[in-house]
Amino acid sequence: MSLAVAIQMDPIENIDINGDSSFVLGLEAQARGHGLYHYGPQDMSFSQGRIIARARPIKLKREFGNHFTAGEAERIDLATMDVVLMRQDPPFDMSYITATHLLEHIHPQTLVVNDPVSVRNAPEKLFVTHFDGIMPPTLISSNLREIKEFRAEFKDIIVKPLYGNGGAGIFHIKPEDENLTALCEMFTQFYREPMIVQKYLPEVRVGDKRIILVDGEPVGAINRVPQEGEVRSNMHVGGKAMKSALTAREEEICHAIGPALKEQGLIFVGIDVIGDYLTEINVTSPTGIQEINRFDDAKLETIIWDRIEEKVKAARNY
Repeated sequence: MSLAVAIQMDPIENIDINGDSSFVLGLEAQARGHGLYHYGPQDMSFSQGRIIARARPIKLKREFGNHFTAGEAERIDLATMDVVLMRQDPPFDMSYITATHLLEHIHPQTLVVNDPVSVRNAPEKLFVTHFDGIMPPTLISSNLREIKEFRAEFKDIIVKPLYGNGGAGIFHIKPEDENLTALCEMFTQFYREPMIVQKYLPEVRVGDKRIILVDGEPVGAINRVPQEGEVRSNMHVGGKAMKSALTAREEEICHAIGPALKEQGLIFVGIDVIGDYLTEINVTSPTGIQEINRFDDAKLETIIWDRIEEKVKAARNY
């Protein structure tokens, strides 16, 4: 079975071929004989009832400085594609939400990974709130009195933007810190949304676990350890990736959320766990495949593509 695959992502020229999950997903699709096209969300249009993209046919190879070749952009009706990988990075803003509305027109006849309706309805830090007993003490609010009362109860807290990504805008406010009010004022100036406030989890010092789930099943994990003096464990801000297996508690968390992920068409998901708590469910453009592959001598992209092909076959009775 040869599929036509469009990858909706940020500029392919700028990716890190040793860390980018979209890159290895594309390499695996190409190895299976699937044809690849690349376009950015700004290249997609609604035109006379059709979803059109100005997309370039591409070929990928793992060669630094020469990792892709691309043909001339073609005007493609995305409904003629077999699969669209929605892989552009957040922020999860109105542009991102608009892209999900457009892709909703072609899904599921064209399989969009992940389901655009579910992506729209499952922002990383809000989706977690639908599962009882697995997230840390959390407040989502713009109300300064509520925030101060939360701090009075839990003392040591984390404050971050509700729709932030990549560790941007995360602040650790210790009990003696006098900057909470000023920080909240700054947040309300820059963001229209509420902020998210959580009890600080000291377990982050030994790592923030990234677990990959495929169609609701855990398939691999890495631990990300923050640098000394840094609360963020994201690898692009200096977090160190380390080999890791799942604990019994992490298995329990995956079991709790897995059925909902599968039901909502969230095929490729990355969750973040600190200590005993689930902090985020990443459904937009999860990362971590290549790091897990290196530590576990695995190829998680094959599991993802096996599942995608199964779903295309089932939908078309191949």
